[in-house]
Amino acid sequence: MEHARADSPPDLVAALARARSPRRPGPGTPAGGAVRAWPGPPAAFPTAGPGDLDVQVLLRLSLAASDGSGRLRPAPSAGALHPVDTELTVGAGCSLPPGRYGYDPLRHRVHRLGPQPDGTPPGVTAALSVTARRTLSHYGHRAWPLLLLDTGHAAAALYLAARALGVSEPEVRLDGLAENPPAAVHIPPPGRRGPARPADSARRPEPSEPTPAELLARRSAPPPLPGAPSQDALRAVLATAARAGTGDLRWCAAVGPPRPGLVEPAADGAALRRYAAGEARPTLAAWAAGQAWIADAGAVLLAVGCPADADAPHIRRAHLRAGFAVHLAHVTARRHGLAARPVGSWQQADLGAALGAAPGRDWVVHALALGTRHADEENTT
Repeated sequence: MEHARADSPPDLVAALARARSPRRPGPGTPAGGAVRAWPGPPAAFPTAGPGDLDVQVLLRLSLAASDGSGRLRPAPSAGALHPVDTELTVGAGCSLPPGRYGYDPLRHRVHRLGPQPDGTPPGVTAALSVTARRTLSHYGHRAWPLLLLDTGHAAAALYLAARALGVSEPEVRLDGLAENPPAAVHIPPPGRRGPARPADSARRPEPSEPTPAELLARRSAPPPLPGAPSQDALRAVLATAARAGTGDLRWCAAVGPPRPGLVEPAADGAALRRYAAGEARPTLAAWAAGQAWIADAGAVLLAVGCPADADAPHIRRAHLRAGFAVHLAHVTARRHGLAARPVGSWQQADLGAALGAAPGRDWVVHALALGTRHADEENTT
């Protein structure tokens, strides 16, 4: 995942096993620069011409920082450390001249790296890689799944920004086959279709186009998150996640009284099916690095899968798709008046074994804690 740097994991399978263990991270280390040091001078974005894809607005809606520290961005990140770096390959039909560029999200500027490769399609392709040191500085051995989840969130932010600009067919690569870059998003100019989609590219999961205002307003709500979502809101959030994170993941939600347990979408998608009884939220709080507030969250959306014997491509694919799906589910939650916060760090979270199934098969990969905006809005129906 890293550009041949010393903090790149020699064995992703072993790295995930360590991240899932109860061992606590050691003392923090320096995070290094908040932005990759791209070569060459920074350049502002040209004004988009008629019919061009406005790359400046695309990145403003998806990856640009809105504060000087770089912590506040449309895409969330574990610890607000934002390890994802973006390299753009620009073809015809864009506000930027064709070429390769590195993006600086703090200054909202680009650095030209060279000409575009032969055969570059119209539009822009954002290749997403990571500077692992940023996340390792705080999370230590727990960082590697978080790096992949953050990359999935960044891919989703680009996808939604493209939809907000009228692009109907962004192509998202989250197949897990490539170590570096692990993800890429191709965005054709508005009104044009991109290249043929590979079978494993992300499906279009959100039927209604987001608005720029709602993308810029998306923030992770601070805990606590009390108040149970309505059945309609929870069903919509689950449906969005299930459509966006298909394949290797199972989606369910932990809910509290009056009927605590785990629910999942029914086969017809029109209702929620209860498949496990009992209060799960305190156990989830213990598994999620001891974040006690999760025990009182209104509900917790869960992405489950990635067995202990998964190989590196499977691990990358499951975590990338989980981050992508949780990001879209977060937008759906906000549309239904819910507060939401992604939860990415999980230890000993073998949900399948806790429910009596074979151990090592169904681990919690990612989650989205949900609540109403005020505790007195709790829905008890």
